[in-house]
Amino acid sequence: MGFFYFLGQKKFYLHLLIAILLTLLLLWGVLQSLAWYTRHGQVYLVPDFKGQTLQQLNAKHYNDYFDLQVIDSVYSQKYEPGAIVMQNPLPDSKVKKGRNIYLTIVAKMPEMVKMPDLKNLSLRQALVLLDENGLEVERLNYIEYFAKNAVVEQLLAADDQPIETGTKLAKGTKINLVVGKGNTPSQIPIPFIIGDKMRDAHTALHYASLNVGNEYYLDGNDTTHARVFKIEPAQMSHSLMNPGDSITIWYRSDENFDFNQYIQQLKDSTAVDSTVIDSASIDTSAVKNPVQPNDSTF
Repeated sequence: MGFFYFLGQKKFYLHLLIAILLTLLLLWGVLQSLAWYTRHGQVYLVPDFKGQTLQQLNAKHYNDYFDLQVIDSVYSQKYEPGAIVMQNPLPDSKVKKGRNIYLTIVAKMPEMVKMPDLKNLSLRQALVLLDENGLEVERLNYIEYFAKNAVVEQLLAADDQPIETGTKLAKGTKINLVVGKGNTPSQIPIPFIIGDKMRDAHTALHYASLNVGNEYYLDGNDTTHARVFKIEPAQMSHSLMNPGDSITIWYRSDENFDFNQYIQQLKDSTAVDSTVIDSASIDTSAVKNPVQPNDSTF
C-alpha cells in the first residue's frame, strides 16, 4: 500500500526526472570524452616523406601532426645520408593526428662485408653466395675454360681488377665474374622476365648465364615501380643466346600499365616477333595512362 502511495507522489516523479537527466548528461559526457580521446573526424593524409630528412620534416612542422620515429637505417647510393627511404604507414594513408609514422633512413656509412671466395664454384653457387653477402653481380665475362659455368676469376666491377677473398667491401658493391665456357658450350633460351621488377630481371638473366645490356625507362626513372615491358631480342622470339650475351631491357611503371593483361596477351600468342611486341602495336586498352616513347630510345 505504501509503495503505490509513493508512486502517486510528486516527489517520486521529480526524483525520476532528475535521475534521467543525470543519466543523459553522464552519457553525453562519456561520448564527448571518447570523441576527444580518439580525435573523431580528425583524419589526415600521410605525405610522401621519401628523399627528405627528419630535420626537413620537423622544419615543415609535420611533427605537429604525426609522431615521427626512426626505426631502421640502410645504406643507399641513390639518396643522401639521413634521407628517408621507407615509411609506414605508406603515403596517402588516412590516419588520425598523433599517429606514429615509422621511418627508415639512409645510413651515413655503408655496412661493410667480406668478399667471399668464389673461384672454382659453379655460377649458381657464386650468385647465391654473393647475394647472401649483400654484393651484386655487374657482368659475366665468359672465356675459354674446360669447366663449364665455373668461376675462374672475381673482379671488382669499378676497375675490373682481381679482388682477393676476405677484402672488406661496402654492401652493394658490384662484382664481375669471369666464367668458363666449357668444352662444348651450348646456346641458351631467354628466361621469361616480362613484368619482373628490375632486380628480379637481373637475377634471372644472370642465373641463365646472360648479361643485362642497355636499360631504358619509358615512364621516368622511378625504379620502385619499374617492371620489364620489353626486351631485345624479343621475349617471344624463341631466340637462343650464347653465354655472356646481353639483353636490352625497356621498363614501364606498374602504376601506368596493366601488366597482367599485357603478359596474358603475350602468353596467348603463338608466334610473336619483336615488331609485335613494340609498344606501338600493343592493345592500348591495357594502358591506363599511355606514354609514347621517344624514337631515340629505340
